Amino acid sequence: MGAGPAVAAPTAGYLHLITDTRPWYKNRRIIVLNLWIVLLLITSSTNGYDGSMMNGLQSVDAWETEFNTPRGGTLGLFNAIQNIGSLAAYPISPYVTDGLGRRTAILIGAAIMVVATILQTVSHSFGMFIGARFLIGFGLTFAAAAAPLLVTEIAFPTQRAQATSMYNTLWYLGSIIAAWTTFGTFRIPNNWAWRIPSAIQGLPSVIQIFLIWFVPESPRWLVSKGRENEALNTLAYYHANGNRNDPLVQYEFEEIKAAIAFDRDVAANVGWLSLIKTPGNRRRMRIIVAMAFFSQWSGNGLVSYYLNKVFIGIGITDHDTQLLINGLLNIFNFIVAISAGFLCERVGRRRLFMTSTIGMFVFWLLQTVCVAIYAHDNTNKAAAHTVIVMIFLFYGFYDVCLAFTPLIVSYTVEILPYSLRAKGFTVFNFTISLSLIFNQYVNPIALNKLAWKYYIVYVVWLAFEAVFCYFFIIETKNRSLEETAALFDGDDTVAAISEKAAQQAGVSHSEAPVMRTQQEQ
Repeated sequence: MGAGPAVAAPTAGYLHLITDTRPWYKNRRIIVLNLWIVLLLITSSTNGYDGSMMNGLQSVDAWETEFNTPRGGTLGLFNAIQNIGSLAAYPISPYVTDGLGRRTAILIGAAIMVVATILQTVSHSFGMFIGARFLIGFGLTFAAAAAPLLVTEIAFPTQRAQATSMYNTLWYLGSIIAAWTTFGTFRIPNNWAWRIPSAIQGLPSVIQIFLIWFVPESPRWLVSKGRENEALNTLAYYHANGNRNDPLVQYEFEEIKAAIAFDRDVAANVGWLSLIKTPGNRRRMRIIVAMAFFSQWSGNGLVSYYLNKVFIGIGITDHDTQLLINGLLNIFNFIVAISAGFLCERVGRRRLFMTSTIGMFVFWLLQTVCVAIYAHDNTNKAAAHTVIVMIFLFYGFYDVCLAFTPLIVSYTVEILPYSLRAKGFTVFNFTISLSLIFNQYVNPIALNKLAWKYYIVYVVWLAFEAVFCYFFIIETKNRSLEETAALFDGDDTVAAISEKAAQQAGVSHSEAPVMRTQQEQ
């Protein structure tokens, strides 16, 4: 098979260069930087809001009546059309992100989403609603392709992993708002029961349109465009209170230049085929594509979009109860995922992935058993109630340990070199959309046909996920962004980039982190 566990040394080469030892919350410019990062993170909230809103609207009588109680393939289309819109934008988004800049891509995406949300809110027909949701997906792709890249490229080095991990975690903030909004409005005896949640979906994009102008552009993008002085000023302003000669700033700046120069030497013309041309890039793409599928095919797709169908299958048909559990589940997920995001540098990515896949397998298996028991004896309320508990425990492992909530985005962008980051992340998002479209079409049909037996499919799949993570996930904690991306190209590349940066910056460099692999690829 492939590689066994890969472990990184615990100390990164840049830590001894940090001269300002104040806590981040006592450093005014890092506080400002983190506020701009929060503005970028809410892009994920827009996506989370959509999934939870569509889940909640299925329990809103006014929405059901307005659209003639959609079922089966029609209901699948209502959910899947957003991701079909995303697919349409994927061929364009990396060129906008790399060509016009991260900020411009976010602005374009936010503007499209505002227009689309207005159309969705005033919809009076199936076609209009579907068209609006297509546009939401189309616009979201531009913003979602650029926002996490900008977060990871401007964050303070010691906070980069945690900041980027918060991106996917903020999905649940949007999900919480949508869940409780639909819970609060579903009693309204007219179409405003679903139009109000629809209108609120555009709020994060409106905020971004007004404030994105103040967010710093990526220093890596600026260097790639020959705007090195601007890149150095940005690093100095936010990472060293304006001191361009700060050792950390000089090291970061020279490491960025060295990494981008290395990427250009390896591939002067970086196209889509570059993603699979070298052994290192093939290893990256194998993990990225797998993580994208795992994030949606771990059983969570049933709960994320068809929770009410799961409830009906265990005898919970009251809309109040369905929406209340949905709201509580999202709050639980948000709290757990935030905790996990802050663990990534302490515990390590690999350990989180392994703990999560094993935990999900155990609790999904128990959930399957309880659903089967209730299916054979629908008077067994204990089995039905246990299913609810198993859903919460399953999501606990999905969120806390499975980097699938806090870490899939941060892990994906950090293992990609700058020249491939936008394209590689687009492949990641494209794969997620494909897996979501499958989920949204197939899950309601499969549940109707197979009932509880459909759960067994995910039991088998989760076992496969655990095996894959054991053999292929490489530990990346405590490394700079450039060092992490170079891991897949070999130890010599990591050392070369780090040593060249230290040499050019005129600072000492601690012993280069060593990757120890039990079994080579």
